[in-house]
Amino acid sequence: MIKAFVVGGLICTIGQILIDKTRLTPAKILVIFVIIGCILSALGLYEPLVNFAGAGATVPITGFGHSLVKGVINEIDREGFIGIFTGGVKATAAGISASIVFSILVSFIANSKDK
Repeated sequence: MIKAFVVGGLICTIGQILIDKTRLTPAKILVIFVIIGCILSALGLYEPLVNFAGAGATVPITGFGHSLVKGVINEIDREGFIGIFTGGVKATAAGISASIVFSILVSFIANSKDK
Protein backbone atom coordinates (compact mmCIF):
# COMPACT_ATOMS: atom_id res chain seq x y z
CA MET A 1 0.00 0.00 0.00
CA ILE A 2 2.84 2.38 0.77
CA LYS A 3 4.34 1.92 -2.71
CA ALA A 4 0.95 2.57 -4.30
CA PHE A 5 0.43 5.66 -2.16
CA VAL A 6 3.86 7.09 -2.98
CA VAL A 7 3.70 6.47 -6.74
CA GLY A 8 0.07 7.61 -7.09
CA GLY A 9 0.78 10.63 -4.90
CA LEU A 10 3.82 11.54 -6.99
CA ILE A 11 1.78 11.40 -10.20
CA CYS A 12 -0.91 13.60 -8.63
CA THR A 13 1.72 15.98 -7.24
CA ILE A 14 3.18 16.44 -10.72
CA GLY A 15 -0.30 17.23 -12.02
CA GLN A 16 -0.92 19.76 -9.24
CA ILE A 17 2.42 21.45 -9.89
CA LEU A 18 1.52 21.73 -13.58
CA ILE A 19 -1.82 23.30 -12.66
CA ASP A 20 -0.22 25.76 -10.23
CA LYS A 21 2.91 26.74 -12.16
CA THR A 22 1.82 26.68 -15.81
CA ARG A 23 -0.98 28.13 -17.84
CA LEU A 24 -2.11 24.66 -18.93
CA THR A 25 -5.75 23.88 -18.31
CA PRO A 26 -6.68 20.74 -16.37
CA ALA A 27 -8.05 19.25 -19.60
CA LYS A 28 -4.71 19.72 -21.37
CA ILE A 29 -2.85 18.21 -18.42
CA LEU A 30 -5.22 15.24 -18.50
CA VAL A 31 -4.47 14.67 -22.18
CA ILE A 32 -0.73 15.03 -21.56
CA PHE A 33 -0.88 12.42 -18.78
CA VAL A 34 -2.81 9.95 -20.98
CA ILE A 35 -0.27 10.44 -23.77
CA ILE A 36 2.63 9.97 -21.32
CA GLY A 37 1.01 6.73 -20.13
CA CYS A 38 0.66 5.57 -23.74
CA ILE A 39 4.25 6.41 -24.64
CA LEU A 40 5.73 4.84 -21.51
CA SER A 41 3.62 1.73 -22.04
CA ALA A 42 4.58 1.44 -25.72
CA LEU A 43 8.26 1.70 -24.74
CA GLY A 44 7.78 -1.01 -22.11
CA LEU A 45 8.54 1.36 -19.23
CA TYR A 46 5.10 1.57 -17.60
CA GLU A 47 4.56 -2.15 -16.94
CA PRO A 48 7.47 -2.33 -14.44
CA LEU A 49 5.92 0.66 -12.64
CA VAL A 50 2.57 -1.17 -12.51
CA ASN A 51 4.30 -4.28 -11.18
CA PHE A 52 6.01 -2.18 -8.50
CA ALA A 53 3.16 0.11 -7.41
CA GLY A 54 -0.02 -1.71 -8.45
CA ALA A 55 -3.02 0.61 -8.11
CA GLY A 56 -0.68 3.56 -7.53
CA ALA A 57 0.21 3.33 -11.22
CA THR A 58 -3.05 2.01 -12.71
CA VAL A 59 -5.61 4.28 -11.02
CA PRO A 60 -4.18 7.69 -12.04
CA ILE A 61 -4.97 8.86 -15.56
CA THR A 62 -1.58 7.69 -16.84
CA GLY A 63 -2.87 4.18 -16.15
CA PHE A 64 -5.69 4.81 -18.63
CA GLY A 65 -3.12 5.47 -21.35
CA HIS A 66 -1.31 2.29 -20.32
CA SER A 67 -4.56 0.32 -20.55
CA LEU A 68 -5.26 1.70 -24.02
CA VAL A 69 -1.87 0.63 -25.37
CA LYS A 70 -1.94 -2.73 -23.61
CA GLY A 71 -5.40 -3.41 -25.07
CA VAL A 72 -4.29 -2.46 -28.57
CA ILE A 73 -1.19 -4.68 -28.38
CA ASN A 74 -3.20 -7.65 -27.08
CA GLU A 75 -5.90 -7.22 -29.70
CA ILE A 76 -3.38 -6.90 -32.54
CA ASP A 77 -1.94 -10.24 -31.45
CA ARG A 78 -5.42 -11.81 -31.48
CA GLU A 79 -7.18 -10.12 -34.40
CA GLY A 80 -4.45 -8.52 -36.50
CA PHE A 81 -4.78 -5.06 -38.03
CA ILE A 82 -8.36 -4.49 -36.84
CA GLY A 83 -7.03 -4.70 -33.26
CA ILE A 84 -5.60 -1.22 -33.71
CA PHE A 85 -9.15 0.11 -33.72
CA THR A 86 -10.85 -2.25 -31.27
CA GLY A 87 -8.19 -3.04 -28.65
CA GLY A 88 -8.18 0.23 -26.74
CA VAL A 89 -11.96 0.38 -26.55
CA LYS A 90 -12.29 -3.22 -25.39
CA ALA A 91 -9.61 -2.79 -22.73
CA THR A 92 -11.10 0.37 -21.26
CA ALA A 93 -14.83 -0.19 -21.83
CA ALA A 94 -15.63 -0.93 -18.18
CA GLY A 95 -13.93 2.24 -16.92
CA ILE A 96 -15.49 4.41 -19.60
CA SER A 97 -18.95 2.95 -18.94
CA ALA A 98 -18.59 3.42 -15.18
CA SER A 99 -17.54 7.05 -15.59
CA ILE A 100 -20.56 7.75 -17.79
CA VAL A 101 -23.01 6.02 -15.44
CA PHE A 102 -21.65 7.69 -12.30
CA SER A 103 -21.55 11.09 -14.04
CA ILE A 104 -25.22 10.77 -14.88
CA LEU A 105 -26.06 9.69 -11.32
CA VAL A 106 -24.15 12.63 -9.83
CA SER A 107 -25.85 15.02 -12.26
CA PHE A 108 -29.21 14.08 -10.70
CA ILE A 109 -27.93 14.88 -7.21
CA ALA A 110 -25.75 17.97 -7.76
CA ASN A 111 -26.65 21.30 -9.29
CA SER A 112 -23.89 22.79 -11.38
CA LYS A 113 -23.41 26.54 -11.36
CA ASP A 114 -21.63 28.87 -13.73
CA LYS A 115 -18.64 30.70 -12.33
